Amino acid sequence: MKLINNILITGGAGFIGSHLTPRLISEGCKVTIIDNLSVGKIENIKQWLNNPHFTFVKGDLKNPKAILKAIQGSQIVFHLAANPEVQVGETDPQIHFHENLVATFNLLEAMRKSKTAKTLVFASTSTIYGEVTILPTPEDYAPLIPISTYGASKLGCEALTTSYAHTFNLRALILRLANIVGPKANHGVIPDFIRKLEANQNRLEILGDGNQKKSYLYVDDCIDAILHATKTFLKTKRKVNIYNIGSSDQITVKRIAEIVTEEMHLPNVNFSFTGGVDGGRGWKGDIKTMHLSIEKLAKTGWKPKYTSEQAIRLASQSLIREYRS
Repeated sequence: MKLINNILITGGAGFIGSHLTPRLISEGCKVTIIDNLSVGKIENIKQWLNNPHFTFVKGDLKNPKAILKAIQGSQIVFHLAANPEVQVGETDPQIHFHENLVATFNLLEAMRKSKTAKTLVFASTSTIYGEVTILPTPEDYAPLIPISTYGASKLGCEALTTSYAHTFNLRALILRLANIVGPKANHGVIPDFIRKLEANQNRLEILGDGNQKKSYLYVDDCIDAILHATKTFLKTKRKVNIYNIGSSDQITVKRIAEIVTEEMHLPNVNFSFTGGVDGGRGWKGDIKTMHLSIEKLAKTGWKPKYTSEQAIRLASQSLIREYRS
């Protein structure tokens, strides 16, 4: 199935957006990106700047006029823009409120006023579930009790999105993503470890007790899942649907550290665990164990190519090359 031709990606110069853009262009779509470049980088999309099927708008979703300009003529909106740093919520929770909730509200308002943009694909997060009693965690798990302001802001975005879909005749696909890793990623555990090891090849500080255990999905698998879920959704008449997107297994932070040091050819690194907070978490709001059920999306014909460990190794190889180039 071919996607509708005109597409807007918010935060498209960021990690996931810069991988989604070439896939959409290769399928014959016309892609517009709006990004304020606070997290994203123009280098991530520079190869498309002269492509007739691509438009870049430097703009901020907190500015309603910028969104109205970017959204003109678009039919599907992939909403990837957000502040992704969970830790920042501990020191400045307003960032998550403005960058996630306010930005999403403004986008939904623009879609309400638009004559064409009536389908939203929203990149949500596993953190909306909070601490769970069921692993792997299915989409209908309840109650949803996020333990970080990031997770809370994303859950608020989900609620706004579903309410706008039902009130203003929009359609919304919500994708709850696990930890996505791969080339061009500039935050998260792998870039953190690489930066620390480049500064000191003998010692690696690891936040928490190292036993945090989560799912990691390679970005190519993520893009495949996003496109598959979107095409599946468009074939239906549902107003709202929700899918988890993640890997089929988990990996510990300690094992990630081992893989990164192996790929950097540093055999004698001393791991220094901070001990963390609240029972070994890396920081306040860090979910210690996460494993999403991907059974719902798998039943429609998608499954990841890589395990969590394979994803971490592939991502480490590419990010080390990027860091050293």
